[in-house]
Amino acid sequence: MADEKKNNSVPAKAEHTAVKKVDNPQKLGLFKRIAKWFRELKSELKKVVWPTPKQTANNTGVALAVMAVSAVAIWCFDEIAQNVVQAVITLVG
Repeated sequence: MADEKKNNSVPAKAEHTAVKKVDNPQKLGLFKRIAKWFRELKSELKKVVWPTPKQTANNTGVALAVMAVSAVAIWCFDEIAQNVVQAVITLVG
């Protein structure tokens, strides 16, 4: 193999002279602030990766199953607690 020269130098970064102006919300009027908020909202919503209908259905099914299991567990605990309280009342009363 021939001797290859490695270029370890980092290419110079292009210098940017433009500076983004930071708007002070205190100086903007009410309607301009509302319009700015909606523009920013729209740009953020374009970045969202929305789930497919299949993923939505799957997630909904999982959520319903977890709620059903939780409801059964709470119902079982309630029945056991009710029987314990009734037994204590019967013994004491």
